[in-house]
Amino acid sequence: MDYGENDKIVWLFTDKLGKVSAIAKGAKKNKSKYFSITLPFCYGEYTVFKGKSMYILSEGKTIESFQGFLSDLDTLTYASYICELIDISMVDEESNRELFKIMVSTLYLLKSRAVDDEILLRTYELNVLNHTGYAINFNECGICRRKIEGSNYISFQYYGGICSECPKSMGSVISRPAFNVLKYLSSMPLEKAYRINVSDEVKRELKRLMQMFISTNYSRVPKSLQMLDFIKEGE
Repeated sequence: MDYGENDKIVWLFTDKLGKVSAIAKGAKKNKSKYFSITLPFCYGEYTVFKGKSMYILSEGKTIESFQGFLSDLDTLTYASYICELIDISMVDEESNRELFKIMVSTLYLLKSRAVDDEILLRTYELNVLNHTGYAINFNECGICRRKIEGSNYISFQYYGGICSECPKSMGSVISRPAFNVLKYLSSMPLEKAYRINVSDEVKRELKRLMQMFISTNYSRVPKSLQMLDFIKEGE
């Protein structure tokens, strides 16, 4: 499709159509009716129709702009990561209404700062894995299916903790406190993640483990957090 210099191609994650790209005619002009509804992180109601090669945006109304994220490096990076995980975990035009609700709730929780950012991201990651077919089993051994209360090893091959009697390979050692935190976060509603207190050491362990699960299961590795990590390491 031909488009002009003031047209904008926008990425949308919708409850009905899933992940789609759409062209917004004239959206780069400040006076365009599409300018505000095509800003980054904008949550709203959109009307699109299918053109020959991509969707075309015809109407839109903002529900929440989330533009406050742009004024803080941490929240900007975290919000970008939340969106990037959807991009790498979903194929185009695959509806996933539950994951759509989770993403929106995560952005609202990030805005409210009601939940520790690191715990919020780990809970979100668990939900993304769960709703895209890669749920981690914290209740049974991934190999023998014997019920387990805890584990010091998680398998990337069998998607779960491994009991003391089964062989351990293609996975990662994990402390029992970290395992228990992940187990708790995987079974609780997103908005209740504020109830848990986690040490910085366990947070680092959880982050490393979830990054390994994500890089193992999706075709691309998210890059949003890399620059922020680099900056913080230099502080």
